[in-house]
Amino acid sequence: MNGCLAILGAGSWGTALSVVLAPRFEHVRLWARRAELAAAMESGRQNHEYLPGVTIPANVSVHCVANEAMEGADLLLCVLPSRAVRAFFEQAAIDPDLPVVSATKGLEAGTLLRMSQVIAQAAGSRRVAALSGPSFAAEVAAGHPTAVVVASEDVALARLVQAAFSGLTFRVYTSTDPIGVELGGAYKNVVAIGAGVCHGLGLGSNAISALITRGLAEMTRLAIKMTARESTLAGLAGLGDLVLTCTGNLSRNRAVGEHLAHGESIAGVLGGMRMVAEGVGTTRSVVELGQLHGEELPIACQMDAMLNFGRKPREAIQLLMERALKSESQE
Repeated sequence: MNGCLAILGAGSWGTALSVVLAPRFEHVRLWARRAELAAAMESGRQNHEYLPGVTIPANVSVHCVANEAMEGADLLLCVLPSRAVRAFFEQAAIDPDLPVVSATKGLEAGTLLRMSQVIAQAAGSRRVAALSGPSFAAEVAAGHPTAVVVASEDVALARLVQAAFSGLTFRVYTSTDPIGVELGGAYKNVVAIGAGVCHGLGLGSNAISALITRGLAEMTRLAIKMTARESTLAGLAGLGDLVLTCTGNLSRNRAVGEHLAHGESIAGVLGGMRMVAEGVGTTRSVVELGQLHGEELPIACQMDAMLNFGRKPREAIQLLMERALKSESQE
């Protein structure tokens, strides 16, 4: 696709996507909410605040006016924090047939909707896809090989995005299971907080491996209840992203768990973070989804108790170990 791509959100992930996708489009327009950030990025050709050391390509322009960034775009890519998605798309005047790709990994608090659903509902968009998979922004921007998946029930839309986005270092697979892809992308952040707790408490690799494995089983059970395919959760947006986020040093959600394990309060941890850790808000939504679908989610429930009800990190892990003994194949 040799047209214009508009990227909504100039954090580390939005900036990284502008860098890796710039060779695929004639023009890329990156929208930053704050005028001072947009001006600094446009003049200095770097995002010193969220992705320092990475040069922004010449065909990427940075804007602080959303309508200006979206004008004449052939494709929209949403990289906004989940809490900001609905408000943005309710206010934006978007052609309902303009393809929109959501790269936001979260669930909407209260409604429990996936981001592609929020965009479709808020903007009246008829063509929405979801992009997810194991992809640290800094590594994508550095040109390290990365594989992700784009999901839509509209096969033609998924293939359009695949062809538009795939390049030498950024490989895109397609899926017709947006439920599985988006739930996996959201749920893995919840488990990663637990992995950070294990690491922060010095519980060793055995504990983290067990948490990843049981976390995968937990998210898969819920996904199947929501009519997703089991194979999706064994793929890039499930297992792939789960392993990366639970073990990688660049994981913000893992870092949250580590700080909590060291005795910091959740308010203090979030107050000291520049970027959003989506798992903190997603945890409550995941627990509510489990209640809605009648699915027991032990890891998510312990993370919820720790984040929202004051349970101590060590106690949360201990309670997971003390659960009733079962066969591994049991729910």
